[in-house]
Amino acid sequence: MSYQIALTFEDGVTRFIECNDGEIVSDASYRSRINIPVDCLDGVCGTCKSFCESGAYELGDYVIDEAMTEDEEAAGYVLTCQMTPQSDCVIRIPVTSDIAKVAASAHVGEISSIDWLSETTLGFSIALDSRDSLGFIPGQYVNVLVPGTDQTRSYSFSSGPRASDVGFLLRNTPTGALATYLRDTAQVGDRVDFTGPLGSFYLREVRRPLLFLAGGTGLAPFLSMLEKVSSNGTENPVHLIYGVTSDPDLVKVDELEEYARQLPNFTFTCCVADESSTHPNKGYVTRYIEPEHVNGGDVDIYLCGPPPMVEAVRRHLESNGIAPLNFYYEKFTSTGLVTETGAIQVKVGDSDEAFDARMAFELGAAHIVLGRLGPEQLAEYRRLAEATGAHIKDGHFVDPAGFRDANTAFHMFPIEATGNATLAEAYQRLLVHEYMSQVLTPSVTLVGDITKDHLDMVEAFERGDMERLRAVIVEHTEHAKATMRAGIGMSESAG
Repeated sequence: MSYQIALTFEDGVTRFIECNDGEIVSDASYRSRINIPVDCLDGVCGTCKSFCESGAYELGDYVIDEAMTEDEEAAGYVLTCQMTPQSDCVIRIPVTSDIAKVAASAHVGEISSIDWLSETTLGFSIALDSRDSLGFIPGQYVNVLVPGTDQTRSYSFSSGPRASDVGFLLRNTPTGALATYLRDTAQVGDRVDFTGPLGSFYLREVRRPLLFLAGGTGLAPFLSMLEKVSSNGTENPVHLIYGVTSDPDLVKVDELEEYARQLPNFTFTCCVADESSTHPNKGYVTRYIEPEHVNGGDVDIYLCGPPPMVEAVRRHLESNGIAPLNFYYEKFTSTGLVTETGAIQVKVGDSDEAFDARMAFELGAAHIVLGRLGPEQLAEYRRLAEATGAHIKDGHFVDPAGFRDANTAFHMFPIEATGNATLAEAYQRLLVHEYMSQVLTPSVTLVGDITKDHLDMVEAFERGDMERLRAVIVEHTEHAKATMRAGIGMSESAG
């Protein structure tokens, strides 16, 4: 028995590996010549820490609070050197694919069908020379090389991951390179090359209600997702709102109706923006988002459409005070170019509250341990403060993951120094580290001098100056909150 393990990298590249029953993920990865980060192989250093987005697994022994905390394990973090899959899994690797010395896979096949779904939309399928060599997660896309040119165009799979042929949808635009080829010269049997799978827009494990929002041929990834959900089943409601510009753009409704028959919890709504449409639902998708679809915020929203649609949905959610637990999106242009994929999860209010809570814990710990730390403890505290600076240069994070780990060790030190296990356990339940992992990237500009703040805290401890320590902790918290706001703002403006 073996399991399919999807390794998704920060630059959107995904590679699949076969992991044998009882085999460690890191061993399977290196056997497949994919060099994911790993060092000690004993669950000690934490170099291989990654995030498992879906799947069942067993985790071997590891050094708690050194390699990983128990809270991180509970949240879904894993050590690939200690992880033994019990099912197919999706693992998010916190490096780019070039670091792991991999690239997007190349695939070759022949056109097996060209289907004119309407005057504005067509679908096509490819029978691959080696179907077994292609794995993908529903929602991902590939870059298709337009035959006879050096141009590539991006298209999401409309077929499920187990389909024998892979299918795609595209808009029949007059100047689109692939549309022109399929319309004017393509024949069944023509050879086609593409690379992939790519993209971070893909179906995660279904743990709560889902709201799918599709614009035009942005329906394609949702057809793939629905095939997966239909195969696995779910007790959570799934609702799709499918919006198009004009009546001819409305395609594949028969497939949606079939999924509605197969899945008791699946419903869908179609709408047409053209007010002269004969369709009963006119307007944009935002008009048809009902309160029950967002479940008080406990919902995962997936959105695929042109950039103006993505922006309109975001404005609608914000203006109506809708804060989904997870919001995944993909933007594409009519010419077949994916311009952005991403996820918006951390909210400013939640981030501020987490850092304020951290400040409250640290002020309380300061009252307990100030004046009680010995010379060796103070020296270690200073070493931890200086260690955070190694990951910062010119006001930016050069190694966000390294900074997060060093920063966590620094802030945890006075908490652990209290000797109060209940306090330490409560502190570790804060989501500060998780929020930082989602927001802080090398492009985020730091507010204030974080390393100096850390050293100032150590100096206040060394002097036994509670008034100075309180002021530094409060100021540092404001710097941290402002840096997080900057990172959240960058994610939102990029979206």
